[in-house]
Amino acid sequence: MKFHMIKSGLLIGSAAIGALSATPVFAQAAQNAEDNAGGDIIVTARRVEERLQDVPISITVFSQQQLTQRNIAVATDLAAYTPSLTVNQRFGPEKSVFNIRGYNQDLGTAPTVGVYFAEVVGVRAQGGTASGNTVGAGSFTDLQNVQVLKGVQGTLFGRNTTGGAVLLTPKKPTNRLEGYLEGTYGNFDQMRVAGALNIPVSEGLRIRLTGERNKRDGFMVNRSGIGPTDYNDVNYAYGRVSIVADLAPNLENYTIATYSNSFGHGYATRIIGCADPSSPQGPLNTTAGTAGYSGTRHLQAASCAIQLARQNARGDSLYDVETSSTVGSVRLKQWQVINTTTWQASDTLTVKNIMSYGQFRENSSWDLGASNFVVPNTDTSPIFGNGFALNRIDPRLTTTGGAPGGFALLAAAGAPYQRIILDSAGPGTNTAAESSFTEELQLQGKSADGKLTYVVGGYLEFARPIGSNQQRTGAFLNCVRPQDLSCTNPLRIGSIAESSTKMAFDNHGVFAQATYNFTDKLALTGGIRYTFDKIVGSAQSTSLSIVAAGTPRAFTDPVSGVLATRTCVDSVRHSVALGGLPGLDVSSCFTQIVKKSTAPTWLIGLDYKPNDDLLIYGKYSRGYRQGGINFTTVGLETWEPEKTDSFEVGAKASFSGAVSGNVNIAAFYNKLSDQQVFAALQPSLASQALGIRGSGGVINVGKSRIIGFEADASLLFGEGFRIDASYAHIDTKVISVDAPAVVGDGSRLGTLMIGTPYGSVAPNVRAGSAFVNSPKDKLTVTGSYTLPLDESLGRLSLGVTWVTQSGYVNDGGAVPQFVNGLGLSFTPSTNLVNANIDWRGVGGSPIDLSLFVTNLTKEIYNVASSSAWTGAGVAEVSYNQPRFFGVRVRYSFGGN
Repeated sequence: MKFHMIKSGLLIGSAAIGALSATPVFAQAAQNAEDNAGGDIIVTARRVEERLQDVPISITVFSQQQLTQRNIAVATDLAAYTPSLTVNQRFGPEKSVFNIRGYNQDLGTAPTVGVYFAEVVGVRAQGGTASGNTVGAGSFTDLQNVQVLKGVQGTLFGRNTTGGAVLLTPKKPTNRLEGYLEGTYGNFDQMRVAGALNIPVSEGLRIRLTGERNKRDGFMVNRSGIGPTDYNDVNYAYGRVSIVADLAPNLENYTIATYSNSFGHGYATRIIGCADPSSPQGPLNTTAGTAGYSGTRHLQAASCAIQLARQNARGDSLYDVETSSTVGSVRLKQWQVINTTTWQASDTLTVKNIMSYGQFRENSSWDLGASNFVVPNTDTSPIFGNGFALNRIDPRLTTTGGAPGGFALLAAAGAPYQRIILDSAGPGTNTAAESSFTEELQLQGKSADGKLTYVVGGYLEFARPIGSNQQRTGAFLNCVRPQDLSCTNPLRIGSIAESSTKMAFDNHGVFAQATYNFTDKLALTGGIRYTFDKIVGSAQSTSLSIVAAGTPRAFTDPVSGVLATRTCVDSVRHSVALGGLPGLDVSSCFTQIVKKSTAPTWLIGLDYKPNDDLLIYGKYSRGYRQGGINFTTVGLETWEPEKTDSFEVGAKASFSGAVSGNVNIAAFYNKLSDQQVFAALQPSLASQALGIRGSGGVINVGKSRIIGFEADASLLFGEGFRIDASYAHIDTKVISVDAPAVVGDGSRLGTLMIGTPYGSVAPNVRAGSAFVNSPKDKLTVTGSYTLPLDESLGRLSLGVTWVTQSGYVNDGGAVPQFVNGLGLSFTPSTNLVNANIDWRGVGGSPIDLSLFVTNLTKEIYNVASSSAWTGAGVAEVSYNQPRFFGVRVRYSFGGN
């Protein structure tokens, strides 16, 4: 189906229902027929409980029943059913980050979407790769609902919500003794057990216990025989304790403690192609000494061809990979305690205090790009035989140290080596570790006549490192584990990058928002927030080389006992002449950077409600995303905040009769300025002589715009048949961006690089291009039918969901869209079909039985690429989940 036909059909359908077309509140939220019959959907999008259809915000809401039916357990599952929501899975599903309405989060930048659990933002984390800043695995268990708020939320939800916010609302303890136990078994040996127990201890004390254990084999199969047998697995345990205590008739204390421990193998990418001299884009230059030649790219592309031929000879599927990493492990631990105290001070004033403390820890080891490379047979030497001439990489690698008359040193053909292996720094260390304390005080009130309602508050957040984020990363070595330096150096250029950083964040704000009802039909809303951000980053990162006895300044590494030397990564501030050759004491490499920013954000909106079933609104809001620090780009470590101006109009309508339900629409226009963009940085010739390599960093170079339209409908035909449909059209475009520059060329970027080790910079986006990970069109349609059975038999329903989206760019760099006919930097249009059969109250018993299948038609497509084509000549991608199916049995008591 062509997407212009889809759009036309939706618009015609909306018009047919009348100019009633409804707000952006995705009525997909309107639970199933049975759940809906119980009353209105209640949301907290404006920090108070309100009826969904009365809130002038674009929202998609999922009840727990919908989450269960759709088999939604982690963030990546949620995105499949929410048209404006996508996830960046570059580093695997458990480390995904949310994108809403085209707002992306690049590596190292602050989130564009805030993720909240029980009104508290996810524990802050800032490791070497995207992770943290969200909720732990298992958090989708035992929820009241999930609310996806679209667009700028920078007044009531502070920290970095230019794209929107995702709110997870857990089920609150009740006054009934109730609970459930649920078990799931599916293919890939999925075994999941979840349950909850609600205990009314006394009239004023209620407790709810929730737990989940979920395990499933990985769908990416490792064919190397080294390390784990599979990747992209699921393996986590989750627990939650919720306690409500009525301290006085008008005083409630609500405490939640959560714990999540995910310990999977991590992700793996599949190689689908290799650069060669005939490649249409980024062809491989194999002639050393000519313009554009790179010895490391030549080496890796030739090794890639060997692996690709091996994969093809075996007839591997797209879900088969090869990696030489002996350890594939991603362990994410997160716990948080949230305390909410609510005092109903009077009929017109409620005082609410929300306080939390949590910790996030990550310990990871994996192959950054899954490969099982060996040295190609490219050159022949009369002394060393066949292999790869190393003077192609470094002219000094000859028998005379680069002087005339010598022979090139060779890496022996067939010798194994690894590209980039990330590892922890040793036992007891973490690749990321951060604690977060938040405190928020709210005054929620209304005037005596009820015309004015308001929320006023203050917010404090302190995130502090738990030790250092430490990592040992092996590059062009052959390691059992970089952590303990059990490595050989077959290419003679290998090294261990030792990152050691600490990041402290202060994010504070004061805010106020009020709505004044001029009449019963017309209301004006205005809000403002002033945010104060501060980041203090420190690093003492080094580059380690394994050396022979007698090497000057060598030392014995205490972890491995290996003889080594070190240099400071920051060779600008800590040159060799200034003591940049540390031994065991790396304090001479210490660098500290402070980044502060403050900004106001605001909202002004007008709502018109001609009757109880129709709401029309318009609003303008300003959003702000803080700047940041990244120590890997020496001299260009910091960047400035990004601003958004958002204009939105929408309507939402409810109706009843033979066909009842909701219809909602919203249109928006967003302008971004000082856009934070990833850029490729290449060292100057002088810096290359010092061993400094190319890098990628974040700079402010862009102005962009986002134009979009969202529509949804939830229609109930009689008693048993329901259709939920939601659609989003999002047109993103980079309006202007600084051109690639050379240091000192007089341009803004050329001037910015003066005093850094870099000679050129090239932003990864260009004027006129679309945003990455932003499909222009996405449609979700769910049809469900409840069979007209006698009540004594239970309720049997059938449901099918179709999700279709247009193709999109997933990498904005100089990477081919397709290689060997397979998507690389471009993800083609996709169609997913999911289905479920639910039998609730089997034969009048307290047992529910469900059968489910996701990706019924075995659709396969790439969800991310590694950007390795430009530097390594390697095309590698991550793929979506295959077909999953299973059976779910649930026993409930007490009405749960």
